[in-house]
Amino acid sequence: MMTEYVQAGHAVSQSSLSGLVGSAPPVVQDVTYERILDARSEPQNWLTYYGAYDGQRYSPLDQINTENVHRLVPAWVFQSGSAGMHAGPSTYSFEAAPIVVDGVMYVSGWDGWVWSIDARTGQELWRYKHEVPYDTSLCCGNVNRGVAVAKGKVFVVTLNAHVIALDAVTGKCLWDSIYGDVRAGESATVAPLVVKDMVVVGSSGGEFGVRGHLDAFDLETGRHVWRTYTIPKPGEPGSETWPEGPAWTRGGGNCWVTGTFDPELNLMYWGTGNPAPDFDGGVREGDNLYTDSVIAVDPDNGEIRWHYQYNPHDLWDYDSTMENILFDQDGRKLLGHFDKNGYFFVLDRTNGELVRVVPFVDRVTWGEIDSNGKVTPKVFPDKEGDEVHFWPGPAGGKEWTHAAYSPRTQLFYAPVQDVGAMVTRRRREFKESIPYWGASVTVDSDDMAGSVSAFDPSTGREVWRWSNDVPMCGSVLATGGDLVFTGEPTGEFNAYDARSGELLWQFQTGCGHHSSPTTYSVDGRQYIAVPVGWGSWVEGFLPGMLGAPHGDALFAFALPQE
Repeated sequence: MMTEYVQAGHAVSQSSLSGLVGSAPPVVQDVTYERILDARSEPQNWLTYYGAYDGQRYSPLDQINTENVHRLVPAWVFQSGSAGMHAGPSTYSFEAAPIVVDGVMYVSGWDGWVWSIDARTGQELWRYKHEVPYDTSLCCGNVNRGVAVAKGKVFVVTLNAHVIALDAVTGKCLWDSIYGDVRAGESATVAPLVVKDMVVVGSSGGEFGVRGHLDAFDLETGRHVWRTYTIPKPGEPGSETWPEGPAWTRGGGNCWVTGTFDPELNLMYWGTGNPAPDFDGGVREGDNLYTDSVIAVDPDNGEIRWHYQYNPHDLWDYDSTMENILFDQDGRKLLGHFDKNGYFFVLDRTNGELVRVVPFVDRVTWGEIDSNGKVTPKVFPDKEGDEVHFWPGPAGGKEWTHAAYSPRTQLFYAPVQDVGAMVTRRRREFKESIPYWGASVTVDSDDMAGSVSAFDPSTGREVWRWSNDVPMCGSVLATGGDLVFTGEPTGEFNAYDARSGELLWQFQTGCGHHSSPTTYSVDGRQYIAVPVGWGSWVEGFLPGMLGAPHGDALFAFALPQE
């Protein structure tokens, strides 16, 4: 039986299912920092955004494997029943990574929705709705990338730049803190990261000329603990990479994709977005730190310990917010990053030293990066009104959706996009809350391709490739069954052999994929969960022209029960 009520303007429903209403069960209440630190020791759960702090998107679960994956069938399908429309140039995309704690799934959607779901059956336990003002300024989609869970609470950000804590059992809002100015064009789409006793979140809105920042909140009370701006003010380290004047105050560099964390080094690794305005570098001469970078941040105080800039003085809208995956090799603590610019970077994560950089997409015409990391721009919108054509386009050689790393195969797996664009520089004067874009962009929709590709980080060599005639823009999941899962924008959900790239299984979901699949088990049965649904314009091209922008759902797949 479902009951509906309204509290403080937030529509909520809760289930009367036995054992799930009342005080939080110990399995939910006891999701502590220590438990998340050791998340991979309990592979039946998916406790944090990437599955573990290292960002590998790898699970040791192996009940579903290369020998039996062809038998995979839908175990249940959850229909959200919510509409995904919003004002502005974009509509919606289901982009979350489902979190699972001991048989209960938590997942977020667009328009402020959060759901708690029975992970065995797909039955809704409760839903929460944060009311978002209709005129909230959004650049690139009415989206939310997921939740975090700790100490009996579910943490989520909202489009109007709040971070909130919900009771994990009832969905009731426990605290609500604001961390962005929607009047200036700030918003929030990131999945929170719980570190120690804090919830860490990044801001969105760089396309409106805001100054990016990271924020930490006390997870019990919502008290603001620290803020770190990703654009230094005059006199701070890095400020010399901006011209004199107000450019730094509207410099962008937002952290809108969740960071990773090394507890031994006590460092978080967050990617930062493009400088503002996009494309037009004439009003922001210099390298524009810390945009298009990875920043290593001390979680205790927000201090930036080191940085590496993937795209100095970005003229192509190549956000570097994408994940920085932590792995160890030959006794070194490393991180891997697939950048929008089409290059795969391997860095020493203790100090940011470049270990290796190689292209991972076939066509890279914007410029080149040599083995020492020197960047040489070649094609960019230099003059007002001139049209230039370059690869990868602003959608990137890889989108924000995530790569994976398997410690079994010691390979990275990336969703690759081979898409160009025509860009014409159009200077725009800054005006608060108005898009601060320095060009018009036309995607080359007649000449595109994509792949799921495996790479050896010790050499940068591509080991295998599964090619497609459309870009691949869903996150990748790797498992102990030597499988790689990801979805296509045309609706297919695929499983590949992690060692050979052979396509072993496929299921047409009827909706485009732009989210992050996860895996878990309940009562000894392994499931693969994937949200699907993608509509209208997102990140530079129309999924409608690729097919299957039909709706939204959450699928869970499993082997047939005997």
